[in-house]
Amino acid sequence: MRQGVYYNTNEHSSRRIRYNWYTAMHKRILIVDDDPKTAELIRLYLERDGYQTLVANDGRLALELARQRHPDLIVLDLMLPSVDGLDICRILRYESSIPIIMVTARTTEDDKLLGLDLGADDYISKPFSPRELLARIRAVLRRVGNTVNKEPSSVQVGELEVDFLSYSVRLRGQAVRLTPKEFKLLEILIRAPGRAFSRLDLLEQVFGFDYEGLERTVDVHIMNLRKKIERNPAQPYYIHTVYGVGYKFSEEAYAH
Repeated sequence: MRQGVYYNTNEHSSRRIRYNWYTAMHKRILIVDDDPKTAELIRLYLERDGYQTLVANDGRLALELARQRHPDLIVLDLMLPSVDGLDICRILRYESSIPIIMVTARTTEDDKLLGLDLGADDYISKPFSPRELLARIRAVLRRVGNTVNKEPSSVQVGELEVDFLSYSVRLRGQAVRLTPKEFKLLEILIRAPGRAFSRLDLLEQVFGFDYEGLERTVDVHIMNLRKKIERNPAQPYYIHTVYGVGYKFSEEAYAH
């Protein structure tokens, strides 16, 4: 027995389930577990099956990696330091449709139902077989199919063109040079038109949870960003201020 994972003695003698290696190698899985041995074991099994992996041992890092690296699926333990698994599931489900498989030692029906109600796609109880976890990951990825993180690689809104793969921005056909922080701010806002982001939301997503600067740092970056992409920064067309909250990208801009 090792930290909630059990081994099937027939595992290595049994016929391995065939899986499309090319498909797996293009999928990135975020493993969230505060037990290093469990996280490492899951990582080894996933990478052996062709997946790319990310590992977080606490809730804050898990949120940061999910937002910045856009994994195709998250294997999420519930008992975590700093931010627990249920809160992570609640936050991420509000922000995206990324598939989540919850892994926990909690076995009551209420715990399971709560996790599923918060938006988890599947639930597996400890101790579990790594092969079972792999099978569940495959099943969830098949179920969601090509809809997983199917975000556009580029967006054109009015005179503004943003290419997320090349990290490039063009305005009226001319290249615009943004700093990495400015580009990240623009990406977050333009991918969710009409949604109001608080300064704290933007600060955490752009600078990370460990950043100790003031929320007003966001205002400075927004001001600089507006100078580069707005015809009239004093009357912005793309990035609007939501007074008392933060900022949003204009829905009206998408309609024109």
